[in-house]
Amino acid sequence: MLENIQFANPQFFWLLLLLPLAIVWYVLKRKKETAPLKISTIKGFKAGGSVLPRLKPILFVMRLLAMAALITAMARPQTLDISSRTKTTRGIDIVMALDFSSSMLAKDLKPNRLIALKEVVAEFIKNRPNDRIGLVAYAGESYTPIPVTSDKALVLNTLKQLDFETLRDGTAIGMGLATAVNRLKDSKAESKVIILLTDGVNNTGVIEPLTATELAKEYHIKTYTIGLGTNGMAMTPVAYNPDGSFRYGMQKVEIDEKLLKDIAQETGGKYFRATNNRKLEEIYEEINQLETTEIEEFKYYNYDEKFRPLALLAGALLFIELMLRYTVFRSFV
Repeated sequence: MLENIQFANPQFFWLLLLLPLAIVWYVLKRKKETAPLKISTIKGFKAGGSVLPRLKPILFVMRLLAMAALITAMARPQTLDISSRTKTTRGIDIVMALDFSSSMLAKDLKPNRLIALKEVVAEFIKNRPNDRIGLVAYAGESYTPIPVTSDKALVLNTLKQLDFETLRDGTAIGMGLATAVNRLKDSKAESKVIILLTDGVNNTGVIEPLTATELAKEYHIKTYTIGLGTNGMAMTPVAYNPDGSFRYGMQKVEIDEKLLKDIAQETGGKYFRATNNRKLEEIYEEINQLETTEIEEFKYYNYDEKFRPLALLAGALLFIELMLRYTVFRSFV
Protein backbone atom coordinates (compact mmCIF):
# COMPACT_ATOMS: atom_id res chain seq x y z
CA MET A 1 0.00 0.00 0.00
CA LEU A 2 2.65 2.55 1.07
CA GLU A 3 4.89 1.88 -1.94
CA ASN A 4 2.36 3.68 -4.16
CA ILE A 5 2.36 6.83 -2.01
CA GLN A 6 4.39 9.86 -2.99
CA PHE A 7 4.59 13.35 -1.47
CA ALA A 8 4.08 16.55 -3.46
CA ASN A 9 5.74 18.75 -0.79
CA PRO A 10 8.21 16.53 1.10
CA GLN A 11 10.11 19.60 2.37
CA PHE A 12 7.46 20.02 5.06
CA PHE A 13 8.83 16.92 6.80
CA TRP A 14 11.63 19.14 8.12
CA LEU A 15 9.00 20.49 10.52
CA LEU A 16 9.03 17.11 12.28
CA LEU A 17 12.29 18.28 13.88
CA LEU A 18 10.10 20.54 16.03
CA LEU A 19 8.60 17.52 17.79
CA PRO A 20 11.76 16.56 19.78
CA LEU A 21 12.15 20.23 20.75
CA ALA A 22 8.55 20.29 21.94
CA ILE A 23 9.19 17.20 24.05
CA VAL A 24 12.24 18.80 25.68
CA TRP A 25 10.27 21.99 26.32
CA TYR A 26 7.40 20.01 27.88
CA VAL A 27 9.71 18.07 30.22
CA LEU A 28 11.36 21.26 31.43
CA LYS A 29 8.06 23.14 31.79
CA ARG A 30 6.33 20.25 33.58
CA LYS A 31 8.70 20.55 36.56
CA LYS A 32 7.55 24.14 37.10
CA GLU A 33 3.80 23.56 36.72
CA THR A 34 3.23 22.88 40.46
CA ALA A 35 4.28 25.41 43.10
CA PRO A 36 6.22 23.93 46.06
CA LEU A 37 4.35 23.71 49.35
CA LYS A 38 5.98 22.92 52.69
CA ILE A 39 3.82 21.10 55.24
CA SER A 40 4.59 19.20 58.38
CA THR A 41 2.91 15.93 57.31
CA ILE A 42 1.20 14.37 54.25
CA LYS A 43 -0.86 11.82 56.15
CA GLY A 44 -4.05 13.54 55.11
CA PHE A 45 -3.32 13.19 51.38
CA LYS A 46 -2.42 9.48 51.21
CA ALA A 47 -5.94 8.08 51.05
CA GLY A 48 -7.33 10.51 48.51
CA GLY A 49 -4.79 10.23 45.72
CA SER A 50 -6.11 10.72 42.10
CA VAL A 51 -4.90 9.08 38.89
CA LEU A 52 -5.76 12.11 36.71
CA PRO A 53 -2.50 13.98 37.28
CA ARG A 54 -0.60 10.94 36.01
CA LEU A 55 -2.73 10.84 32.87
CA LYS A 56 -2.29 14.52 32.07
CA PRO A 57 0.72 13.87 29.71
CA ILE A 58 -1.79 12.21 27.38
CA LEU A 59 -2.88 15.71 26.39
CA PHE A 60 0.64 16.53 25.25
CA VAL A 61 0.96 13.23 23.37
CA MET A 62 -2.30 13.95 21.55
CA ARG A 63 -1.01 17.39 20.60
CA LEU A 64 2.23 15.88 19.27
CA LEU A 65 0.26 13.32 17.21
CA ALA A 66 -1.91 16.12 15.85
CA MET A 67 1.18 18.09 14.85
CA ALA A 68 2.71 15.03 13.14
CA ALA A 69 -0.53 14.34 11.25
CA LEU A 70 -0.83 17.99 10.22
CA ILE A 71 2.79 18.12 8.97
CA THR A 72 2.28 14.91 6.99
CA ALA A 73 -0.90 16.38 5.50
CA MET A 74 1.04 19.54 4.50
CA ALA A 75 3.51 17.26 2.65
CA ARG A 76 0.52 16.19 0.51
CA PRO A 77 0.62 12.40 0.30
CA GLN A 78 -0.90 11.23 -2.97
CA THR A 79 -1.09 8.30 -5.33
CA LEU A 80 -0.37 8.71 -9.02
CA ASP A 81 -1.98 6.78 -11.83
CA ILE A 82 -0.30 7.25 -15.22
CA SER A 83 -2.11 6.19 -18.36
CA SER A 84 -0.59 6.59 -21.79
CA ARG A 85 -1.73 6.48 -25.38
CA THR A 86 0.65 6.16 -28.29
CA LYS A 87 0.19 7.25 -31.85
CA THR A 88 2.51 6.17 -34.65
CA THR A 89 3.39 9.27 -36.64
CA ARG A 90 5.76 7.68 -39.13
CA GLY A 91 5.08 4.12 -40.26
CA ILE A 92 7.55 1.86 -42.06
CA ASP A 93 6.67 -0.86 -44.55
CA ILE A 94 9.28 -3.63 -44.60
CA VAL A 95 9.63 -6.57 -46.96
CA MET A 96 12.10 -9.29 -46.03
CA ALA A 97 13.42 -11.10 -49.13
CA LEU A 98 14.91 -14.38 -47.92
CA ASP A 99 16.98 -16.96 -49.79
CA PHE A 100 15.46 -20.45 -49.51
CA SER A 101 17.88 -22.35 -51.74
CA SER A 102 19.21 -25.74 -50.59
CA SER A 103 22.54 -24.18 -49.63
CA MET A 104 20.67 -22.55 -46.73
CA LEU A 105 20.90 -25.97 -45.06
CA ALA A 106 24.67 -25.52 -44.67
CA LYS A 107 25.80 -26.12 -41.12
CA ASP A 108 28.27 -23.27 -40.59
CA LEU A 109 25.51 -21.64 -38.52
CA LYS A 110 23.87 -23.76 -35.83
CA PRO A 111 21.91 -25.93 -36.35
CA ASN A 112 21.93 -24.68 -39.97
CA ARG A 113 21.61 -21.38 -41.82
CA LEU A 114 17.88 -21.66 -42.45
CA ILE A 115 16.81 -22.43 -38.89
CA ALA A 116 19.16 -19.78 -37.47
CA LEU A 117 17.76 -17.23 -39.92
CA LYS A 118 14.16 -18.02 -39.06
CA GLU A 119 14.81 -17.57 -35.36
CA VAL A 120 16.51 -14.19 -35.82
CA VAL A 121 13.93 -12.92 -38.32
CA ALA A 122 11.09 -13.95 -36.00
CA GLU A 123 12.64 -11.93 -33.18
CA PHE A 124 13.08 -8.94 -35.53
CA ILE A 125 9.39 -9.11 -36.48
CA LYS A 126 8.33 -9.18 -32.83
CA ASN A 127 10.39 -6.04 -32.19
CA ARG A 128 8.54 -4.06 -34.91
CA PRO A 129 5.00 -3.79 -33.44
CA ASN A 130 4.20 -0.50 -35.16
CA ASP A 131 5.25 -1.40 -38.72
CA ARG A 132 3.80 -3.49 -41.52
CA ILE A 133 5.93 -6.42 -42.65
CA GLY A 134 5.80 -8.76 -45.63
CA LEU A 135 7.81 -11.76 -46.78
CA VAL A 136 9.31 -12.69 -50.15
CA ALA A 137 10.88 -16.12 -50.60
CA TYR A 138 13.26 -16.83 -53.47
CA ALA A 139 15.58 -19.55 -54.73
CA GLY A 140 15.51 -20.40 -58.44
CA GLU A 141 12.34 -18.30 -58.62
CA SER A 142 10.51 -16.00 -56.23
CA TYR A 143 7.04 -15.45 -54.81
CA THR A 144 5.27 -13.61 -52.02
CA PRO A 145 4.06 -15.92 -49.24
CA ILE A 146 2.55 -12.94 -47.43
CA PRO A 147 2.26 -9.27 -48.51
CA VAL A 148 2.92 -6.37 -46.17
CA THR A 149 0.54 -6.58 -43.23
CA SER A 150 0.24 -5.42 -39.64
CA ASP A 151 -0.82 -8.93 -38.53
CA LYS A 152 2.44 -10.07 -36.94
CA ALA A 153 0.98 -13.42 -35.85
CA LEU A 154 0.17 -14.24 -39.47
CA VAL A 155 3.65 -13.20 -40.64
CA LEU A 156 5.33 -15.32 -37.95
CA ASN A 157 3.17 -18.35 -38.74
CA THR A 158 3.95 -18.02 -42.47
CA LEU A 159 7.67 -17.70 -41.76
CA LYS A 160 7.56 -20.86 -39.65
CA GLN A 161 6.02 -22.86 -42.49
CA LEU A 162 8.45 -21.75 -45.22
CA ASP A 163 11.05 -24.32 -46.28
CA PHE A 164 13.70 -24.76 -48.97
CA GLU A 165 11.55 -27.37 -50.78
CA THR A 166 8.92 -24.72 -51.61
CA LEU A 167 10.86 -23.42 -54.63
CA ARG A 168 13.01 -24.71 -57.49
CA ASP A 169 16.63 -24.68 -56.39
CA GLY A 170 18.97 -21.88 -57.39
CA THR A 171 19.70 -18.29 -56.35
CA ALA A 172 17.73 -15.67 -58.27
CA ILE A 173 18.73 -12.54 -56.36
CA GLY A 174 17.35 -10.23 -59.06
CA MET A 175 13.93 -11.87 -58.99
CA GLY A 176 13.82 -11.84 -55.19
CA LEU A 177 14.60 -8.13 -55.12
CA ALA A 178 12.19 -7.32 -57.95
CA THR A 179 9.35 -9.18 -56.24
CA ALA A 180 10.03 -7.28 -53.02
CA VAL A 181 9.99 -3.98 -54.93
CA ASN A 182 6.66 -4.95 -56.50
CA ARG A 183 5.23 -5.51 -53.00
CA LEU A 184 6.25 -2.00 -51.90
CA LYS A 185 5.96 0.20 -54.98
CA ASP A 186 2.35 1.19 -54.25
CA SER A 187 2.84 1.57 -50.51
CA LYS A 188 1.72 4.87 -48.95
CA ALA A 189 4.17 4.56 -46.06
CA GLU A 190 6.63 7.41 -45.59
CA SER A 191 9.50 4.90 -45.42
CA LYS A 192 9.84 1.70 -47.46
CA VAL A 193 12.57 -0.84 -46.72
CA ILE A 194 13.73 -4.16 -48.16
CA ILE A 195 16.01 -6.52 -46.22
CA LEU A 196 17.50 -8.93 -48.75
CA LEU A 197 19.47 -11.95 -47.56
CA THR A 198 21.38 -14.52 -49.58
CA ASP A 199 24.13 -17.07 -49.05
CA GLY A 200 25.31 -17.34 -52.66
CA VAL A 201 25.67 -15.69 -56.05
CA ASN A 202 23.02 -14.86 -58.61
CA ASN A 203 22.90 -17.86 -60.96
CA THR A 204 19.39 -17.91 -62.39
CA GLY A 205 16.25 -15.82 -62.93
CA VAL A 206 14.88 -13.66 -65.73
CA ILE A 207 15.56 -10.33 -63.98
CA GLU A 208 19.10 -9.09 -63.43
CA PRO A 209 19.91 -7.84 -59.91
CA LEU A 210 21.04 -4.42 -61.16
CA THR A 211 17.76 -4.01 -63.06
CA ALA A 212 15.85 -4.74 -59.86
CA THR A 213 18.13 -2.27 -58.06
CA GLU A 214 17.12 0.48 -60.51
CA LEU A 215 13.48 -0.31 -59.78
CA ALA A 216 14.12 0.02 -56.04
CA LYS A 217 15.78 3.41 -56.63
CA GLU A 218 12.91 4.60 -58.78
CA TYR A 219 10.38 3.85 -56.04
CA HIS A 220 12.65 5.23 -53.28
CA ILE A 221 12.96 1.88 -51.53
CA LYS A 222 15.97 1.53 -49.26
CA THR A 223 17.57 -1.92 -49.40
CA TYR A 224 19.71 -3.55 -46.74
CA THR A 225 21.63 -6.58 -47.99
CA ILE A 226 23.03 -9.44 -45.93
CA GLY A 227 25.55 -12.06 -47.05
CA LEU A 228 25.10 -15.19 -44.96
CA GLY A 229 27.88 -17.74 -44.51
CA THR A 230 31.23 -18.28 -42.86
CA ASN A 231 34.54 -17.31 -44.41
CA GLY A 232 36.13 -20.36 -46.07
CA MET A 233 34.54 -23.82 -46.21
CA ALA A 234 31.19 -25.05 -44.88
CA MET A 235 29.39 -28.38 -44.63
CA THR A 236 26.85 -27.97 -47.43
CA PRO A 237 24.35 -30.24 -49.26
CA VAL A 238 26.11 -31.58 -52.40
CA ALA A 239 23.84 -34.43 -53.57
CA TYR A 240 20.85 -36.58 -52.72
CA ASN A 241 21.06 -39.94 -51.00
CA PRO A 242 18.93 -42.84 -52.31
CA ASP A 243 16.37 -42.19 -49.57
CA GLY A 244 15.93 -38.58 -50.70
CA SER A 245 17.94 -36.98 -47.89
CA PHE A 246 20.86 -34.67 -48.56
CA ARG A 247 24.45 -35.80 -48.70
CA TYR A 248 26.77 -33.21 -47.19
CA GLY A 249 30.28 -32.24 -48.14
CA MET A 250 32.71 -29.41 -47.57
CA GLN A 251 32.16 -26.60 -50.06
CA LYS A 252 33.68 -23.17 -50.44
CA VAL A 253 31.34 -20.39 -49.33
CA GLU A 254 30.82 -18.06 -52.29
CA ILE A 255 28.90 -14.82 -51.80
CA ASP A 256 28.77 -12.05 -54.38
CA GLU A 257 29.65 -9.33 -51.89
CA LYS A 258 30.33 -6.77 -54.59
CA LEU A 259 26.81 -7.16 -55.95
CA LEU A 260 25.25 -6.92 -52.51
CA LYS A 261 27.31 -3.83 -51.68
CA ASP A 262 26.28 -2.18 -54.95
CA ILE A 263 22.59 -2.88 -54.31
CA ALA A 264 22.81 -1.37 -50.83
CA GLN A 265 24.85 1.64 -51.94
CA GLU A 266 22.60 2.47 -54.90
CA THR A 267 19.43 2.37 -52.78
CA GLY A 268 20.76 4.15 -49.71
CA GLY A 269 20.98 1.02 -47.58
CA LYS A 270 23.88 -0.87 -46.05
CA TYR A 271 25.62 -4.21 -46.61
CA PHE A 272 26.29 -6.69 -43.80
CA ARG A 273 28.13 -10.00 -43.59
CA ALA A 274 26.88 -12.64 -41.15
CA THR A 275 29.48 -15.34 -40.51
CA ASN A 276 27.89 -16.90 -37.41
CA ASN A 277 24.71 -16.93 -35.33
CA ARG A 278 25.70 -14.06 -33.07
CA LYS A 279 26.74 -11.85 -35.98
CA LEU A 280 23.42 -12.52 -37.69
CA GLU A 281 21.57 -11.45 -34.54
CA GLU A 282 23.66 -8.28 -34.27
CA ILE A 283 22.93 -7.36 -37.89
CA TYR A 284 19.17 -7.50 -37.43
CA GLU A 285 19.50 -5.62 -34.14
CA GLU A 286 21.44 -2.88 -35.95
CA ILE A 287 18.87 -2.66 -38.74
CA ASN A 288 16.19 -2.47 -36.07
CA GLN A 289 17.99 0.56 -34.60
CA LEU A 290 18.64 2.18 -37.98
CA GLU A 291 15.00 1.98 -39.04
CA THR A 292 13.17 3.51 -36.09
CA THR A 293 9.49 4.35 -36.09
CA GLU A 294 8.54 7.77 -34.77
CA ILE A 295 5.90 7.44 -32.07
CA GLU A 296 3.99 10.23 -30.36
CA GLU A 297 3.08 9.38 -26.78
CA PHE A 298 0.43 11.08 -24.68
CA LYS A 299 0.56 10.61 -20.90
CA TYR A 300 -2.31 11.35 -18.54
CA TYR A 301 -1.56 11.88 -14.84
CA ASN A 302 -4.32 11.26 -12.30
CA TYR A 303 -3.42 12.37 -8.75
CA ASP A 304 -5.46 11.07 -5.82
CA GLU A 305 -4.80 13.32 -2.81
CA LYS A 306 -4.51 11.54 0.56
CA PHE A 307 -3.97 14.54 2.89
CA ARG A 308 -7.63 15.04 3.87
CA PRO A 309 -7.88 12.08 6.31
CA LEU A 310 -4.67 13.25 8.00
CA ALA A 311 -5.93 16.82 8.31
CA LEU A 312 -9.22 15.54 9.78
CA LEU A 313 -7.29 13.33 12.21
CA ALA A 314 -5.17 16.29 13.34
CA GLY A 315 -8.29 18.38 13.86
CA ALA A 316 -10.01 15.60 15.81
CA LEU A 317 -6.98 15.11 18.09
CA LEU A 318 -6.73 18.82 18.82
CA PHE A 319 -10.46 19.03 19.53
CA ILE A 320 -10.34 16.05 21.91
CA GLU A 321 -7.23 17.47 23.59
CA LEU A 322 -8.93 20.83 24.19
CA MET A 323 -12.12 19.21 25.44
CA LEU A 324 -10.20 17.07 27.92
CA ARG A 325 -8.05 20.01 29.01
CA TYR A 326 -11.06 22.15 29.90
CA THR A 327 -13.24 19.39 31.33
CA VAL A 328 -11.63 16.28 32.83
CA PHE A 329 -8.23 17.87 33.44
CA ARG A 330 -9.47 21.39 34.15
CA SER A 331 -8.53 21.42 37.81
CA PHE A 332 -4.96 20.49 36.97
CA VAL A 333 -4.29 23.17 34.32
